Amino acid sequence: MLDIKNFNAALDQLAAEKGISKEKILETIDMALAAAYKRDYGKKTQLIRAKFDIATGKAEFWQVKLVVDESMIKSEEEIAEEEAAKIEGQEIKSERQETREAAREALGTDGEIGIEGEIRKVRFNADRHIMLADAKKTKKDAKIGDELTFPLESKEDYGRIAAQTAKQVILQRVREAERDSVFDEFKEKEGEVLSGIVQRVEGRLVFMDLGRTIGVLPPDEQVRGERYRIGERIKVLLLKAEKMPRGPGVYLSRSHPKLVAKLFEIEVPEIASGAVEIKNVAREAGSRTKIAVSSKEENIDPVGSCVGQRGVRVTTVIAELGGEKIDIIPWSEDKEKYIASAISPAKTLEVEIDEDIKHAKVTVAEDQLSLAIGKGGQNVRLAAKLTGYKIDIRSRTGETVAEATSEGEVSGEGIAGE
Repeated sequence: MLDIKNFNAALDQLAAEKGISKEKILETIDMALAAAYKRDYGKKTQLIRAKFDIATGKAEFWQVKLVVDESMIKSEEEIAEEEAAKIEGQEIKSERQETREAAREALGTDGEIGIEGEIRKVRFNADRHIMLADAKKTKKDAKIGDELTFPLESKEDYGRIAAQTAKQVILQRVREAERDSVFDEFKEKEGEVLSGIVQRVEGRLVFMDLGRTIGVLPPDEQVRGERYRIGERIKVLLLKAEKMPRGPGVYLSRSHPKLVAKLFEIEVPEIASGAVEIKNVAREAGSRTKIAVSSKEENIDPVGSCVGQRGVRVTTVIAELGGEKIDIIPWSEDKEKYIASAISPAKTLEVEIDEDIKHAKVTVAEDQLSLAIGKGGQNVRLAAKLTGYKIDIRSRTGETVAEATSEGEVSGEGIAGE
């Protein structure tokens, strides 16, 4: 006799451990019982379903038949062609193969209803098909594609192979449900920062333990010069979660600009509450980032909020990014003012803007040229990316020393910088 109380407790424990719903587990039990019943008491060609009553510990069984008409039945010629195409001399299946096949069949992989309900042509079999005219005798409004159910005698005793089949069904379904649960969890976290432990490094791929699954940090999402040590805990951006045959594929990033924005959101309560907004981020991972911020409340200084008292907030983010330099600038609707701030730490003398072509000419003093341009043109390049304008850096004489596009291309005589 089934102990219902202990059975329910076991179901709750399994659901909690695997992170899947109790309903999913009960569906799996139904499938396992159907597979076991079919193995011992049914026919191979039958489609059997079961329903387990958790309140009584009893199960009911039905045979399912698909309603078909003449247009859905394969002709003798079509059947003959199929037979001729079969490979001869197939080996006799082992007991284990039979168990797996029965499990797959119980999971519904052998049905005649295809993708999006499309009904395939079938070989008529009285065990699993019923002609439309006969179906209407049982159910007056029956139509093609319907499934009719016929009650079967309940059984409680099952043989060893039937028990193995049921076990295979349960294990397979629980694994699938667990994979789905993990995928759903990480799909919801796309674009968020996760903390993970470096598990192993294979070639240029870094695999990270994220708790319920392993994430991949690809080479093009790593920061140049960073070294990832096994056992090290680091923060990463969850770029994408995909469904894969062996579980969810979780792809991570350390180089994405959004990682910087999310780290500030964690460290700065004003950003998390919405009082301060990150307008844009331009990043050259491992080297330098420019971040533009604005305040929705007059009494809050957006730059000061991100820097924190004695620079504690920005220092925390810099430490997490391995010492990457971060320039925090105030965003402004006044484009001249915004571009002038983006060029910092250099001081500008004048900013001329052609709004139609998104082009800005920025004049700076001679002693500010190298600061405005930056090493290898980095400062002006990041400023152009941040603002979305093409920026020309000019001397007092009007000569263009360097220019950068919003796509990050930079040219000019002064790009050697300091």
